[in-house]
Amino acid sequence: MQRTERFDSADRIIKIGFWVNAVLMVFKLAAGYWGHSDAVFADGIESACDFVAIFSTMVALKLGRMPFDERHPYGHGRAESLAALLVSLVIVATGVWILITSVHAVIDHNFKTPGMIAVLAAFLTIIIKEWLYRFTHKTGQHLASPALLAMAKDHRKDAITSISTLAGVMGAFFGFGVMDPLAAGLTSFFILHIGWQTFRDASHDLMDGSVPPDFILEVTRLAESVEQVEHVHDIRGRRSGQYMIIDLKLEMDPGMTVKESHDVATRVKKLIFDGFPNVGDVMIHINPHEEEHEDLIRL
Repeated sequence: MQRTERFDSADRIIKIGFWVNAVLMVFKLAAGYWGHSDAVFADGIESACDFVAIFSTMVALKLGRMPFDERHPYGHGRAESLAALLVSLVIVATGVWILITSVHAVIDHNFKTPGMIAVLAAFLTIIIKEWLYRFTHKTGQHLASPALLAMAKDHRKDAITSISTLAGVMGAFFGFGVMDPLAAGLTSFFILHIGWQTFRDASHDLMDGSVPPDFILEVTRLAESVEQVEHVHDIRGRRSGQYMIIDLKLEMDPGMTVKESHDVATRVKKLIFDGFPNVGDVMIHINPHEEEHEDLIRL
């Protein structure tokens, strides 16, 4: 998939999520207010917080598609990880707010009797948000986009939230008023867990955390399949937005000319690009095979 196609696909997913979320937000706020349900209204507030996350993701993808320049020689892909980090903070803040609100409602015995519109809002949110999760997660995995995957987790979080909300609202609808704030409190723990997962993944990428071992093994296999490559070692990878950046060392016949070894390295790089559309760059260092050599590193 070409660079522009990757970003266009991500843009489509985000715009769909943005407008669907906008409609749900207005519907849940209205249903929570007029339907007398704190849980549904809190769900609507949580959707409003999602606007911050979605907007930041849209900005991040716009920045991420910019080519490298003198100040950013590795491109702007890290903007996506920064957006995912912001998403995680919004999720955590929302979870804390819902937890505090529900605790106060239980302590103060501030129970209400929700209307049928509140029950309907919770039910529809489950269906729509789960569909958005599956849709966004599939594309996020295909593009290896941390921002889209973070958005997918946020959609799944909304679906989980609405399951608890639906149970609480229905309980309160049938006379068990305490279930509405209890459902909101239970939901907050799911929200906090997902927020932590998103924060952990985004931080891992920003700290140049290692890429999956099976990815490294497959790249090594491809590189060693090229004729005249004797061995691949010290291969490392890190994520920059939707792309992986790979560093590896190739061992070759020490009698090869510079041009010959360069041509082999070019074939290796092309093979990796063809096999992995999410690889943005491959930096190759060449060492003599079966000869002692020193690889200098300060890290």
